[in-house]
This record gives sequence, structure tokens and C-alpha cells, in this order.
Amino acid sequence: MNLYKIELESQNRPIYASFEGHIANGKWVVVKTNEIENFGLIKGKYNALLPIMQERAFQIIRVATEEDLAKREEQRKTEEEAFKFCKRTALDLGLSMRLSKVHHYFDSSKMIFYYTAENRVDFRELVKILARTFRVRIEMKQVGVRDETKVCGGLGHCGLELCCSSYLNQFAPVSVKMAKDQGLTLNPTKISRLCGRLMCCLRYEIEEESLKESAPLQENGTVIEKEVKNE
Repeated sequence: MNLYKIELESQNRPIYASFEGHIANGKWVVVKTNEIENFGLIKGKYNALLPIMQERAFQIIRVATEEDLAKREEQRKTEEEAFKFCKRTALDLGLSMRLSKVHHYFDSSKMIFYYTAENRVDFRELVKILARTFRVRIEMKQVGVRDETKVCGGLGHCGLELCCSSYLNQFAPVSVKMAKDQGLTLNPTKISRLCGRLMCCLRYEIEEESLKESAPLQENGTVIEKEVKNE
């Protein structure tokens, strides 16, 4: 059994999934997540994590075939069409919302539309039109500006992929005081990220210092017994 890191098209944060055989990096696979078939890209093998991740790992159904790749390419075209159609229809209906992304699940179980809005949006008529047009179950998912950035992804000031879209599981509070304590220039363009909010990484050094302060002091001692397990 091998454990692989997979980058799903339905979300930017990677997942881990198991498979009996060997799969090379960069290969597309069909993976089952929460009873839904997803399309994902192999980003590496992590067998060292298998003992602790095996129960939580998803399952790779198969390496993507030519038919799978052709199907997914058609779905991407449908996503582009649905994105443009939804924006036009929402405008015609007078809905105050900003569409962020559209994803068509590989097993065609549903199509999900991510959007942001300042107020509550009555999209019942919009859903009826979308379902009638694309003949698939429609889900509208409202997200905040930070979640919108996580869904769409991007690069930070450091040149690396955004923390929120690569590995952060949840957002933690970030304050200007954290930037002050680190002696950073309080220029919004320097300490803010794509979403317009303060960068999540402002917490990292603060958390590191907190860990150092809370770590117990180590006293010198003598080893009185040593046990080595044979495996």
C-alpha cells in the first residue's frame, strides 16, 4: 500500500489517498472523497506518513485513462461556459453577487458555484435556470473574501503559493499589533495579501516565540536504562 499526496481540482488544499500500485508524480488520477469521485494530480509519495494517515486517507480508484482525461477536458469547457452564463443570468436577475469559481465534479454528481456577496442573496430562480440549462444538480456556496482567495489560489509576496490555499485548515485572527511587534512597515500593500486582509504569516513568528516561552527548561540528567526494540 502506498500513500500519495494529491492536488484536487475541486479544492486547492491537497489531500492524501492510498493505492496498491506505483504512480509517478504528475499523473492524473480518479480519487474517491466522501462518496464523490474527484479528479486529482499526484504530487508525491509519502509512505512515511502511512501509519498515522491510513485511517484518514482517501482511496485512489484508478490512474486516469484517455477517456477520463477527455471527459475532464469537456467538463472544464462546461465550467467556463457555466461561469459566463451564471454571471450574465445573475446580472439579468439583478442579483448582487460576485462569482468566484465553478467546479463540475468528475462523477457529474453536481456543479458547485462559489460566490461572494455583502448581503443575503435569493438565488432560487438562478438555481432553477442553471439546473435547467446544464441538467445537473446545482449548489451555490457563499464564501468570504479570505475563503474566496483560498478557493481561487495565487502567490504571496514571498513568491510561494498562498498559505490558505496550500495547507492551512482554518483561519486564525491576525492583528496589526503582530506586525508592529515584528518591526514591520505598516504599509497596507506590504502586510496585506490578495484578499485585502492581513497576511496569515504574520502570526508565525509570534507563535514561534510563544512556543519558546512556554517550553519547559531541560535539566541535565543521566541515562539509567536504554531499551532498543527490534523490528
